[in-house]
Amino acid sequence: MIAKLSGVLDSAGEDWAVIDVGGVGYRVFCSGSTLGRLPPVGEPASLLIETHVRDDHIHLYGFMDDTERDWFGLLLTVQGVGARVALGVLTVVTPVDLMQAIAAQDSAALTRAEGVGRKLAARIVNELKDKAGGIVLGPAAAPGAAAAGAPAEGAVDAISALVHLGYGRSEAFGAVAHAAQRLGRDTPVSELVRAGLQELGS
Repeated sequence: MIAKLSGVLDSAGEDWAVIDVGGVGYRVFCSGSTLGRLPPVGEPASLLIETHVRDDHIHLYGFMDDTERDWFGLLLTVQGVGARVALGVLTVVTPVDLMQAIAAQDSAALTRAEGVGRKLAARIVNELKDKAGGIVLGPAAAPGAAAAGAPAEGAVDAISALVHLGYGRSEAFGAVAHAAQRLGRDTPVSELVRAGLQELGS
């Protein structure tokens, strides 16, 4: 099984790249994020590889780093998510944003990916929150349970306030989580909202 390719970038398209390794060209399917980080054609390139073998084909999926590769594998565990859909998700959201969307249960953030409707997006965030149980992004990660930072109830109220001001749930979640970690668990909701707005404006 191929786990890594290092060679020269021969060509690239909308969702693929060809890596020339000693005169053999390997076509690798990639997310938009990985494609955007590849060097110019003719320059040395290296990708981590997931090899999928089926009865009728062998497909290679390439990633610039371990984090994206790991999230790709995790996305594939969700019913209805194939390799192309997983790459589509990783094209529109970074692994950090995906982690935040799952912790915040913000399925809307994933519907921008091709092939991901509201039901599938909801399934992704619901299933991966359990499978990626180590993901904790601040005090609101588990409603009703206080973590390092502010009480969960206050964080949830602050997130809700920012959402009502027009911010997306994921970005509001991240801003309040960062603010709560910085200010402490006894911070009033009004101060969390103010600090969250500063985070969003920075």
